[in-house]
Amino acid sequence: MSEKREINPLVKSGLELGPVILFFVAYLWLKDRVFTIGGTEYDGFIVVTAGFIPVILASTAALWALTGHLSRMQIVTAVLIVVFGGLSVWLNDDRFFKMKPTLIYLLFGAVLGVGLLRGQSYLRLVMEGLMPLKDEGWMKLTQRLCAFFFALAVLNEIVWRTMTTETWVYFKTFGLTAALFAFFIAQGALFRDYALEEDGQG
Repeated sequence: MSEKREINPLVKSGLELGPVILFFVAYLWLKDRVFTIGGTEYDGFIVVTAGFIPVILASTAALWALTGHLSRMQIVTAVLIVVFGGLSVWLNDDRFFKMKPTLIYLLFGAVLGVGLLRGQSYLRLVMEGLMPLKDEGWMKLTQRLCAFFFALAVLNEIVWRTMTTETWVYFKTFGLTAALFAFFIAQGALFRDYALEEDGQG
């Protein structure tokens, strides 16, 4: 297996966020157009979704080539984009792609929940190097993030089922990202109260 390598943070961020930004820009450009391909009409959203699949695969492959490592979250996300994006294009039905965030958050919430039932914080396994916390802090953070993921799944279902495609695209591009950022900002007191001492003892 390849050894994990560090790369320029700007390059890493560009590869992770670039496909989402490209999807958003392409959607704004093509949202009102209809394309006839092989005798079937596809609206702009479906065409952009079709283009998004190879872009996310290319960015994921580039991350792996440059860093020698992919997180489970990156792998699962790429697989679900291919599966549900592919279904949307194949069946000419945008609902499958819109359901993707719901399934991602349900899956992540379920994984964290299984760990909690076993008395473990699976979150700690992937984030311990970033946030040195005491055991109790990891458990509380995992409980909160588990509940938050389930809440995001419900919220995505409400938005795509009750609002326009354009509203959902804005929500997916900016709303969900902002919600995750706000969640971790709101955990400031937990990070302070359960931080490990400098000697590393919890």
